[in-house]
Amino acid sequence: MKQLLILSGKGGTGKTTIASAFIKLSEANAYADCDVDAPNLHLIMSQSAEAKRSDYFGSPKAEISQELCVQCDQCRQNCRFEAIHAGAVYKVDSFACEGCGVCEAVCPVGAVALRPSIAGELMLYVNETVFSTAELRMGSGTSGMLVTEVKKQTKSAAKDAELAIIDGSPGIGCPVIASLSGVDMVLIVTEPSISGISDMERIIKTAENFQTRIAICINKYDTNLENTEKIKSFCKNYNLTYVGRIPYDPTVVEAINKGQSIVELDCAAGRAIIGVFDKTIKILSRTREKVSIDGNSNDYIIIKERIK
Repeated sequence: MKQLLILSGKGGTGKTTIASAFIKLSEANAYADCDVDAPNLHLIMSQSAEAKRSDYFGSPKAEISQELCVQCDQCRQNCRFEAIHAGAVYKVDSFACEGCGVCEAVCPVGAVALRPSIAGELMLYVNETVFSTAELRMGSGTSGMLVTEVKKQTKSAAKDAELAIIDGSPGIGCPVIASLSGVDMVLIVTEPSISGISDMERIIKTAENFQTRIAICINKYDTNLENTEKIKSFCKNYNLTYVGRIPYDPTVVEAINKGQSIVELDCAAGRAIIGVFDKTIKILSRTREKVSIDGNSNDYIIIKERIK
């Protein structure tokens, strides 16, 4: 299974819009939404089957047994996160607790214990296609681990799929790093703004650490033509693959409000996305091989076009 990940350095660049269009155009049998803090791919990719739901357990949280607690105050005094509150009884603020275990270690009577805590919910839709997603609970951490579980669901449920489209999360944090692991290619969606360019550079540096193929596309390019040219020059100077640009198009909002992918409507943005898709898939269809040159022990990476 080849995995194409779609990322953006910042929110609001149109990443999910492009991901849904790619799913439609490729007729992908497997896709995932790894933006577990705010998943929204399901709003466009409606499902006929009910989701198989399962709890996701993140970091453990402390619990205080009121029967055993002698109110010695050691747990509260030693909690650096101020997660324990004293009163008639001692209570743990689950939102503040980081599960470090100090309170459990210092309690003289064993009244404190770390318990598994539900941090989110995994959802898997299986019908003609496989769609894996999840939602992290408000205030919960370990979002990167949840993203890993989303990807595992996709692989296990769609073993025969040739292509998986993954909608990543914005930024460069843990969920993005977990999304990048093991993918074949990253399409970075940027926009011609100062923040868009800055965040594009950050996500490129992050993706390069995974030694995966990178391509760049510009969304809403005509909102600032000068910055669009700066992005194209940046790609040329750093030998990054530029796969096209998409104009600002009010029809995109209309399609999203109807729960449709933009390529289901005949519009300028939809036609441009088709061009970006064709170039991206052509790059993805290439395979990497290691070869030895003149018996040298060092391996060289070459790109070889797959012959269908």
